[in-house]
Amino acid sequence: MSVPLSVLDLAPLVSGGDVGDALRRTLDLARSAERFGYHRYWVAEHHFTPGVASAQPALLLGQIAAVTSRIRLGSGAVQTGHQTALSIVEQFGLLDALYPGRFDLGLGRSGQAKKEALRAAAAAAEPAGDRVVDGLLIPKPFSWAPIFASDRTALASSLLAQPGAEPMGLDEILDQIFGLLAGPYPDGKGNEVTAVPGAGADLSVWLLGSSGGESARTAGARGLPFAANYHVAPAKVLEAVSAYRESFVPSATLARPYLMVSADVVVAEDDETARRLAAPYAHWVRSIRSGLGAVPFPSEQEAAAFAWTPQDRALVADRVDTQFVGSPSTVAAKLETLRRVTGADELLVTTITHRHADRVHSYELLAKEWAA
Repeated sequence: MSVPLSVLDLAPLVSGGDVGDALRRTLDLARSAERFGYHRYWVAEHHFTPGVASAQPALLLGQIAAVTSRIRLGSGAVQTGHQTALSIVEQFGLLDALYPGRFDLGLGRSGQAKKEALRAAAAAAEPAGDRVVDGLLIPKPFSWAPIFASDRTALASSLLAQPGAEPMGLDEILDQIFGLLAGPYPDGKGNEVTAVPGAGADLSVWLLGSSGGESARTAGARGLPFAANYHVAPAKVLEAVSAYRESFVPSATLARPYLMVSADVVVAEDDETARRLAAPYAHWVRSIRSGLGAVPFPSEQEAAAFAWTPQDRALVADRVDTQFVGSPSTVAAKLETLRRVTGADELLVTTITHRHADRVHSYELLAKEWAA
């Protein structure tokens, strides 16, 4: 195919497993992804999630770098609302010092995005229904506002920042990050400080976004590469892509827009087997959408025993209907549609199955088909 494939990993726990098991599986998958020819290996940042072990991207990336040698590594994404610019630059500067030139610093908005979602929900009309754009399903939007407004989210937020701290604006924290990377960092009064490690680090800075909002527009205006989240927010992917391209201004590092688009996939030898392996995904998404965080990924038997209501089905429909499941040719064709409709320069795929061997095999089958 015409564009590179990359991996997004959440270091998922599965039912019956534990955190150590999930992290060892991530290291094995990273080695395999490098062997299969994937371009990048990114890890997510999630907190207070029983079924996800990737809470600290920089720490996990250091472990991955130690067991790989060529594949590019990155964060998808460090949440800027939870850290200072200095802590982010020092973490990734340390990684670059040990493994030079291999890291992407992918940034997300976290705390700022939650406030926007709550404001948008208060003013929003009833969302339009599903539509198909040139073969790509664009479902109606899902609102996170009830979850963001919950007491559980308030508790989590209170533990993710110092008391009274407010997330910096995206432009402000980017200015600090780029200033610290350039080093030394001045105050305009003749004083300056240097981030060690960090200053001079050879990092590629990305923004990630799930809508046509500030992240997409800022990535374009600053001439940065951008990753749009079809796997998280399929309803908003086209507006994210359009906002990024419409706002793009060439920079010293990027002469034209560079867009990566994500997708959830499960690949097996045939469509029927893939559907069986993917069956627990709906149950897993329901746990996220119910506001309690992703549960350890269920087995096929556990998922089959769940008693679904119509409300449950509606809660997960957009994610289930936009997961690409099937044989290598089936999934490659769906990914090609995603690439064509969005104009993506690269695709970022994420796969979760209960058995680790099935997950590794899914990535292997897809890589072979994509390279054919």
